[in-house]
Amino acid sequence: MPIVSTTSRGQVTLRKEILQHVGIKPGEKLEIELLPGGEFRGRAVRKKGRIENVFGMLADKTDVKLSIEEMDEAIGEAIIAEFKRGIRR
Repeated sequence: MPIVSTTSRGQVTLRKEILQHVGIKPGEKLEIELLPGGEFRGRAVRKKGRIENVFGMLADKTDVKLSIEEMDEAIGEAIIAEFKRGIRR
């Protein structure tokens, strides 16, 4: 179990292995939950966004242009292929 030290100002520096374990990158935040018995639990704060933030994020990533009908057909073919794969198992 990793051990960390505190500074005279009450600050704690977490070791790289701890930050990697919880998925924290520089500049990101850690939420601390205070538990009974002088314990605490920390977890990475995940950004909450809106669905609108993803609209257009793949624009100009490919030259392929498909109609709605072509997309529906491709999705249908993928579903059938996955279904057949499940039956063969």
